[in-house]
Amino acid sequence: MSPTVFRAGKYRGFFFSREEGRMHVHVTCPDGEAKFWLEPILALASHTGLAARELARMQRAVEEHHAQIVQAWRSHFG
Repeated sequence: MSPTVFRAGKYRGFFFSREEGRMHVHVTCPDGEAKFWLEPILALASHTGLAARELARMQRAVEEHHAQIVQAWRSHFG
């Protein structure tokens, strides 16, 4: 299961139910996907097929939805 946490334009933020315990979010768009750590600081963990400019836009989307993502993570994972 991979619940959608946020949508921002062409970006979809989500996480997988059966993945590692460190808080993070996946963000996808037509050009590829990225994974961002949320703790201890927001940081790019990995990406596939994305240019630096696209990654920067994705990171801004994660920053803008950070509180919503953290709340969804805690609600989903307890």
